[in-house]
Amino acid sequence: MTDWPPADLEDATAVAEYRDELVAAVRDHAGQIAYHLARLTGGDYGQQTVETDRGEWTVKFEGGDLSYLRFAPKRGEDVYVVSTKHPPDPEPLADALADYDAFVRGFNDYVASLDGVLDGVSTEFPDAASTDGVVAERDRVLGRIREVCDRIAAELHRYEGGDYGTYTTRVDGTRWELNWDRDGVSYLRIGGSDGLYLLSQYDEPSAADIREYAPRFRAFVRAYNEHVAELEADLGTVEL
Repeated sequence: MTDWPPADLEDATAVAEYRDELVAAVRDHAGQIAYHLARLTGGDYGQQTVETDRGEWTVKFEGGDLSYLRFAPKRGEDVYVVSTKHPPDPEPLADALADYDAFVRGFNDYVASLDGVLDGVSTEFPDAASTDGVVAERDRVLGRIREVCDRIAAELHRYEGGDYGTYTTRVDGTRWELNWDRDGVSYLRIGGSDGLYLLSQYDEPSAADIREYAPRFRAFVRAYNEHVAELEADLGTVEL
């Protein structure tokens, strides 16, 4: 009967610890590269590939921090020198790190190639045109439309009662809807539920939309006045 166990096991702790030290050192150093790449690209995340004689290095970063550092040799499998998963095996790590200096030189050459690229770019730009005039005209027209709609809302509130309501009519075949509450008009919408809000509590319509629909607002007011006249005629026939 042979002796058991057949041989003493080698302790891999020292190798693993040294591997982890190397990976931590590379993480710190490559993290600086990731930081500078993030500043250079101006983005929260991205990646950059640097070619060397022996293969390609890819730096991926997110939020300015290193996500991973991958070495893709011309022969053999990719090695994730730094990653969020398990550390690499010692032999592939050693093979990759033999090319690490070349990777750093390639990165430095890339940065150097950008030196002076913005020289001569002028910062003399034309003045931006002011929108004050357009905004003032928009506010003037919409202010008058809102004033009239608030008057309509107040009259409807007096007649119908309640805290809110809606008046709808058609102008040249297009649906106009005035929604009101106790404070006045809530919105004036043209064209149904997916239509244009000429008045609302949110965004203002474009100048082109105001130019198109403001002249038609007169017809909307006339339709409302005709509606009131019909109500008066109906009430006039009541006998007590």
